[in-house]
Amino acid sequence: MSNPIRVLIVDDSAVVRQVVTEILSADKGIQVIGAAPDPIFALAKMEKEWPDVIVLDVEMPRMDGLTFLRKIMAERPTPVVICSTLTTQGAETTMQAMSAGAVSIVAKPKADLKSLLREHADDLVSVVKGAAQARVRKLAPAAKPVAVNAKLTADAVLPGMPVGQRAMAETTDRVVALGTSTGGTQALEAVLCALPIDCPGIVIVQHMPEAFTAAFAQRLDKVCQIEVREAANGDRVHSGLALIAPGGRHLVLERSGAQYRVAVVDGPPVSRHRPSVDVLFRSVARAAGRNALGVIMTGMGDDGARGLKEMREAGARTLGQDEDSCVVYGMPKEAMKLGAVEHELALDDIPSAIVSGRWQSR
Repeated sequence: MSNPIRVLIVDDSAVVRQVVTEILSADKGIQVIGAAPDPIFALAKMEKEWPDVIVLDVEMPRMDGLTFLRKIMAERPTPVVICSTLTTQGAETTMQAMSAGAVSIVAKPKADLKSLLREHADDLVSVVKGAAQARVRKLAPAAKPVAVNAKLTADAVLPGMPVGQRAMAETTDRVVALGTSTGGTQALEAVLCALPIDCPGIVIVQHMPEAFTAAFAQRLDKVCQIEVREAANGDRVHSGLALIAPGGRHLVLERSGAQYRVAVVDGPPVSRHRPSVDVLFRSVARAAGRNALGVIMTGMGDDGARGLKEMREAGARTLGQDEDSCVVYGMPKEAMKLGAVEHELALDDIPSAIVSGRWQSR
């Protein structure tokens, strides 16, 4: 039997420390080795026993979580899950933390903490277990999850393509669909920052709670040559623009004459996620077919694997991030198993594949 995942909780709220400890300790695969009210106390505990995963608040006295995170990632990289409140300021700080090396986010409500945290106990346990699988490295110099029991497929939001039917004929517009999860914020930043302003239009699902995707998009927009924004219903997909699915909603690509637009739609979680990569990829298979490129990147689980296979069957080219460059080689691995991935590439090679044009005909 494998050793339990050792977790340290760092949060200035006694209620959060208590509830998160109870939730995680209830899982036999997790051992909470301590809970600290701020990073100074945490560092003292870590001198005695180093955790496998740290659950970290970002706004604390004496030393803020962001400073603590940067210290950890510079000295001894460790998987960190950010536990952040759903506020504009909190979202901006959380995005800085993700860029600094944190692997996942847990949304922390401002009111009724006990009941709301317990409602999402399964999600919290899953995020911590996913973080424990992450391969974090020292960083180079800076260049609402919904708990459900049933694991639904994309059928719950969008019907599959009828047998024998293919997407409409080619247009001059090309579409790139990216799907990612754990470790994806850093991976997406690396890819998008390397793209020129004349790159094909891009649609993205990054598993992330509500209220954080807008801040994530805004941050990327500041550091990338291309325009990056949170998708809104009816947005046109065009060259030099990347649209990120809003947290808590599904993103669907639709054909509009010779152009493509997105719809932001409600629906149940698919593959336990909303937004779901499977939903986006299926819609791209239906609307764009061979005009599209699908890329599945770092993340835990199998969301996107079936959708990417549908894209490949519809004539799209498909890529998967390779194991060596993934923080968590889960989603690309499952897509490989299904035969959905045409080629595996290192993260650094994905931008050139997007702009090369070699994927545009088949």
